[in-house]
Amino acid sequence: MIDQLQLPIHEWLLENVSDALIFENKEGYVVAGNQKALELLQIRLQDKRVKVIDYINFEAVVKKTDHDNLVWTKTIPEKLIIMNRRQIGNLNCYIIREGGLKEKKDSLIYTLNHARNGPFEGIIMHDRGQIIDCDYAFCSMLGYKRADLVGKSIFDLVHQDDHNILSTNMTEGQHDSPYPLRGYKSDGSVIYAEVLPEPVQEEDYGLRIAIVRNITERVENEKQIEFMAYYDQLTDLPNRNYFQIVVEDELNNAKQNEEYLAVHFIDIDYFKHINDTLGYQVGDSLLRSCASRLKQLLYEDLFIARMTSDEFLVLQRNVKSEEDVKALAKKIIDLFRNPVKIDGYEIYTTVSVGISLYPESATTTSQLIEHADSAMHVIKEESRNDFQLFKHSLKKGFKERLRLETELHKAIKEDNFELHFQPQYDLQSNEITGFEALCRWNHEEMGYIPPDRFIPLAEKTGLILEIGDWVIYEACRQNKLWQNEGLEKVKVSVNLSAKQFLQRNLVERVSEILEETGLESKYLELEITESIAMSNERYIIDTLKEFRELGVQVALDDFGTGYSSLKYLSQFPLSKIKIDRTFIQNQNKQNIAIVKTIIHLSHALNLKVIAEGVENEKDLTFLVNERCDEVQGFYFSKPLPANEVLGFVNV
Repeated sequence: MIDQLQLPIHEWLLENVSDALIFENKEGYVVAGNQKALELLQIRLQDKRVKVIDYINFEAVVKKTDHDNLVWTKTIPEKLIIMNRRQIGNLNCYIIREGGLKEKKDSLIYTLNHARNGPFEGIIMHDRGQIIDCDYAFCSMLGYKRADLVGKSIFDLVHQDDHNILSTNMTEGQHDSPYPLRGYKSDGSVIYAEVLPEPVQEEDYGLRIAIVRNITERVENEKQIEFMAYYDQLTDLPNRNYFQIVVEDELNNAKQNEEYLAVHFIDIDYFKHINDTLGYQVGDSLLRSCASRLKQLLYEDLFIARMTSDEFLVLQRNVKSEEDVKALAKKIIDLFRNPVKIDGYEIYTTVSVGISLYPESATTTSQLIEHADSAMHVIKEESRNDFQLFKHSLKKGFKERLRLETELHKAIKEDNFELHFQPQYDLQSNEITGFEALCRWNHEEMGYIPPDRFIPLAEKTGLILEIGDWVIYEACRQNKLWQNEGLEKVKVSVNLSAKQFLQRNLVERVSEILEETGLESKYLELEITESIAMSNERYIIDTLKEFRELGVQVALDDFGTGYSSLKYLSQFPLSKIKIDRTFIQNQNKQNIAIVKTIIHLSHALNLKVIAEGVENEKDLTFLVNERCDEVQGFYFSKPLPANEVLGFVNV
């Protein structure tokens, strides 16, 4: 204080008022000030006389009214203060209050933390959107320096789609809870935030202070949870739950507008075999590739989802006729004509498609999916690589198959299978060169059940592995028994299912069976189909080489009925080609040409050829003239029970 100065306020009041007070004389020097003012402006009065202008930047006025000014100090760091200047006698009295963030910070932090139970992130002060002040936490959250933000418009930091939300909340009064906003960081990335604003009590200034919390991690977690609820993570396609919701909505629309819908149930053929032999990583890559192919069909009338594992669903809207449905099914099948290259493997795969129609096939979401699934299983069991429309008559067939599956389990446990053997002849020597072992199921009530009824079912249920293992063992055991009984040594042929051949330990298991039964490996021949060859070339070649090293011959069965490729004949270590019976029993011009080509090509590659399905002398004469190596069929003998073979051979 200046000595003997008479102030217009009692010294006790000067020190105990809540505001900071400074008195200035006519020359601009500070003549008195309470402790709050000295600390706020960092004024030192001990050694020299100071002026107010040295501590307050009168040119940096943020906002000015008739009574108060919002200005910046010259302190380091600078502060926003609310300054009211009044003349009292010969002195100027400055009434100063903290006007920046500190004044509201504690109360806002308390409010926000009790509202959301979490720590605050950053604080900002603005005047109708123009940033006046902000703390380090807010700057750090957005990746800016404080100097870059002061004076900037908040709207420049907020996502354009949220400008209306910001404008609305800026004009509202008290906020009981935070509101969400999306913003941009300095690097252009999007940040999700919660904002809790509160107006400054001095309404003349129109100022607002807000606490801003970064909730990006929480939002992304919520989005991930939502994505997992409605989308498949592996393929990024909608999942079954989402599909059912969409179908339900579309059914309501279809009922109101008398429109038609179709659900396509798609299954990847032989996927499990590929997955089991090449591993889950290749299997996952294959599923992603399949999903990408299906996405090529996307347009507004289609909705595609992943059902489970290797199954996909397609909703077809605005169906005008059954032909529209068939046309889409054909497009889906055509998408899978070409092989997929994954990790060095060239994988061929096909799809089986089942279709249900609204309202002909079903009237509810669950029925549409269930009936499409039923139709898919029908085509999968019959032929694969095709489509099937659901018919109500299929339900009866499914009940029969369900019963058959139950009986099949019992048959395995009770050892109700038996082998029949069909002789194979060499056309040059007219001698028997081998027998094909064919599995038969003699049911105590239903009698002999045809293989084309129970083998596909065994494939589907996985029981084919147990049945197949028994067939190989029994065929080898029986052949060795015949040899011990004096039958001339010939080979026995066994058909391998796709699941059997794609077992990792197949070669090892066959070797064990040969050792257990005592049969020499050269007297066992295994037959594989083209569909197996298509599933995984590298694995097939490696397995065939192992069989060759073991001494077991392998024949390619049903050649010409699938994706016949010369590559199989040239690259696979095969011993024989088997011509399918359809070419022999239906000798039109095209089939005759095909048989001739297969025989001549196989001989050029040093492969033997055997034709099955020879039923009359005409068939035999044709094959003899074309120099076919071996034949089998009803013309010579039907498949015989094991106890009739010796008698047949000795006739």
